[in-house]
Amino acid sequence: MSVLLSACDVFKDEESKMTGAKPTPMDFLPALSGDYFRFDSEQVGRPFHIYIRLPEDYADSSQKQYPIIYLLDGDSLFPILAANHMFLHYDDDIPEAIVVGIAYGGFDPETNWRDFDFSTYAADWKRSGGAEAFHNFLEHELLPVVENRYRADSERRVLFGQSRGGFMALYSAFNHPDLFWARIASNPSFLPDGEQFFEEPKLGKRGDLMVIVASSSEDRYTDNRTRSFEWQSHWSTRDDAPWTTHLVNIEGGTHAANSTDSYRAALRLLFKAEIDGAKEVPGNLTAAH
Repeated sequence: MSVLLSACDVFKDEESKMTGAKPTPMDFLPALSGDYFRFDSEQVGRPFHIYIRLPEDYADSSQKQYPIIYLLDGDSLFPILAANHMFLHYDDDIPEAIVVGIAYGGFDPETNWRDFDFSTYAADWKRSGGAEAFHNFLEHELLPVVENRYRADSERRVLFGQSRGGFMALYSAFNHPDLFWARIASNPSFLPDGEQFFEEPKLGKRGDLMVIVASSSEDRYTDNRTRSFEWQSHWSTRDDAPWTTHLVNIEGGTHAANSTDSYRAALRLLFKAEIDGAKEVPGNLTAAH
């Protein structure tokens, strides 16, 4: 192992001398080409690691703006979903987007506070109640920095969360409806206090907001699926919600392994008009397949 590390160090040192910049592992993953920075949040009092995947044509224009998708649990979901977005653009005509991974930097509970950040208070939980502070971090700290650095279309801002991250996406929709154009909750947890998502949400000003819940048929947490269907049934009959709702069934999907299917199905709904428009363009190669 020491020999291998030494060889790698020599390679990096030599490349640094030639280019004047020390390479990072992301430099050799073009599907994830973009940026990275550490963000020390005053709102939550902890650091986050922010990964940015930029569209392939980002450098071709200094004016074009892109939809921007924020991924919770970026430690695991950013390398999966950000890279997959490239193929969704190729095969499904889903627009290119700036994809942002919000990562903790590890899975150890001392580092990763997702149970606290993605929950409202629960007396019987060891850590809970950080949802509002985390949302303040998003709204007042992270989003302004990211969208000042990159050419994001803030009118098409999307939040994606899986499991407890799905809880956070629903919390955002109910308490701060206008901050994101759309939320995608993939196999969302309804703990703690899922009843809050059946109560009155805050009023929104926009008329185009959406909440998409994706539910896998083989989710090992069966209550997630039951509550997701109950939630959709409840809100589909209401005309006073600040957003329209959709429920996507991922047949054969499991709790965590099918996040790409949730992501794809949700983006096909969100960008349906643009996808349909691309298919109608004469000579469009993707549409011809």
